[in-house]
Amino acid sequence: MRRALIFAAGRGERMRPLSERTPKPLLAAGGKRLIEWHLEKLAACGVRDVAINTAHLATQFPEALGDGARWGLRLHFVHEGDEPLETGGGLLNALPLLGEAPFLAVNGDIWTDFDFAALPDAPDGLAHLLLVDNPAHHARGDFALDASGRVRADGASRLTFAGIGVYRPQLLDGWRAVIGDAPGAEATPPRFKLAPLLYAAAARGALAGQHHHGAWSDVGTPERLAELDARLCAGAASA
Repeated sequence: MRRALIFAAGRGERMRPLSERTPKPLLAAGGKRLIEWHLEKLAACGVRDVAINTAHLATQFPEALGDGARWGLRLHFVHEGDEPLETGGGLLNALPLLGEAPFLAVNGDIWTDFDFAALPDAPDGLAHLLLVDNPAHHARGDFALDASGRVRADGASRLTFAGIGVYRPQLLDGWRAVIGDAPGAEATPPRFKLAPLLYAAAARGALAGQHHHGAWSDVGTPERLAELDARLCAGAASA
């Protein structure tokens, strides 16, 4: 994979008051901004062009990250306007920069020790999702993973979507039929969530995935950010 997308446009409502001044992906843990951990991993696995969708406090991203040269990357900032387009709308809006080949996409407000190089270059189907054990704040999970590596909407043991996946652009084909008249679907550009498209693909057996058993954090609140920062700093001190 040569291209990737980082979702970075959200307002970070649960991260207030920190997100009132700083976009969530630019908050730091372990001495680095959350998004910088991703940029390092993307560069290490061979990605060269990274689209970053922005909305909330958008001007801070190019100011903080520059053009990506320090990581050997080319960064492309995709400003969505004052109102974020959600994950599905953001992905659709960024497709012109991502091209026709499969690409990696990652949420800008997570942290993991997962090596992006362990993802396939192309999914067996429309997408390949990374799944993790369910955190306490999301005990129900999102998807099941069967013995053949197919991602299912339901199953005996559900896991949480890590916010990391490899996608084919064709996942967005026919998006309007799946989204229907959901709020924002008729906007220009359209605003909608990616989850309904993933569940629709899962129902057709078109999603593959893998289970990561290592560290992962949805850095959604100041408390979880502080916990992650303490853990990473303690690990660095003991290394």
